[in-house]
Amino acid sequence: MKTAVKILVPSGAIGAGATRSPEPFERGVRERPDVIAVDGGSTDSGPYYLGSGEPKPPRGALRAELRQVMVARAELGVPLIVGSCGTSGSDNGVDVMRALCEDIAKELGQTVRVACIYSEQSGETLKAALREGRISALKPERALDDALIDRCSRIVAAMGVEPIIHALQQGVDIVLAGRATDTALMAAVPIMQGMAPGASWHAGKILECGAMCTTKPASGAVLATVDGTGFTIHALAEGGRATPRTVLAHMLYENSNPYVLVEPGGVLDVTEATYTSVDERSVRVEGSTWTPSERYTVKLEGAAPVGYQGVILNTLRSPRYKGRFDEWLSSLETRVRAGIASQLGLAPTDYHLQFRAIGRNATLGELETASADPVEIGVMGIVTSPSQARTKELLSMLNSPMLHFPLPDDEELPTHAFPFSPATMDRGVVYEFVLNHVMTVDDPLSPFRFSYATFGVAP
Repeated sequence: MKTAVKILVPSGAIGAGATRSPEPFERGVRERPDVIAVDGGSTDSGPYYLGSGEPKPPRGALRAELRQVMVARAELGVPLIVGSCGTSGSDNGVDVMRALCEDIAKELGQTVRVACIYSEQSGETLKAALREGRISALKPERALDDALIDRCSRIVAAMGVEPIIHALQQGVDIVLAGRATDTALMAAVPIMQGMAPGASWHAGKILECGAMCTTKPASGAVLATVDGTGFTIHALAEGGRATPRTVLAHMLYENSNPYVLVEPGGVLDVTEATYTSVDERSVRVEGSTWTPSERYTVKLEGAAPVGYQGVILNTLRSPRYKGRFDEWLSSLETRVRAGIASQLGLAPTDYHLQFRAIGRNATLGELETASADPVEIGVMGIVTSPSQARTKELLSMLNSPMLHFPLPDDEELPTHAFPFSPATMDRGVVYEFVLNHVMTVDDPLSPFRFSYATFGVAP
């Protein structure tokens, strides 16, 4: 049994550009890590990637970075773990990475045994769990019923360390996992090798975004050594440092409580953790604890189609219109909605229309506190409806007023600016997150499906 495990994380997310600065990763490879682990997913960019099942990064970027870590894995003879494949952890995301892995193995002349762990959930499985009282909502709560489950185009369950450990115990070289908690990807091998659970989970949390826990967050790679009493974070970028502040601050990232982190199967508590500088590059952390939960739960994420969406954009520069912008926009919206009702026969419930003032308060809305006068305001109209044809028709109703609509007391028609022609853009089907629930399971492996294959040249 090992006395310590080194985890090398090449970047915060595969496909995000780690190959552009390979030096930190190469420095980490020279430290002879016991595992290379990298996250591939996020909900940061919204529900589209789960709803559609398509990855966010281009295939070329995914291939380049997967090739980089596969070369290093072969050189070291250690496992490679990629989690939440294809951004959302969908089955298609796993299959995309599987195909790239097979192609790269053939190109490099490698023989690799690969485990694919699929995390999509069937509607019938979830309906049965709902009837059995095994699904509960997280805050903000949303009622769940069979109809909402049926609305979802995809639902995934976020795995903990157990499915990853199970796959590794089958003797695989590479694990391509569906939706997984970021922390579990990094904690799996230390826990499998008998390291302290609290230290393993805490190290996983700090490592999840790569070098974000150092003074050079954009540099990509970071290394951790986990043992029986704690872990040490090592910055790898030239001139980069790990400090107690940069390390402990990452417990705040995507976490409502900086001291407690709930994971499948237990709770990490870092209330008594200590952070000590070892040298300019390294920080030692001890005192983290792990408490197993009475019931094992996996988080469910689901995305459902909302409708077809399109946008139209113009810009206003006139001081008069900027000064009375709210009045102008309110009058324009009233005019447009009246036209939709009279000419198309649609009620407000038949479509969704909103406007955003780009450069004024498009991000924060009424919460905006800055009062600087913008040079110009971009007005974006966003239309969503049940059909692509209806959305296109509704957008056409916005074209003329957004170009020429005057203030109420103006006799002359203004001419605002469309930055392109046609002024509208079709966004296709858009999605919303509708599931934020947890499901209780008796077996941590039961929500997931495993597939094994050997790629590359014959051994």
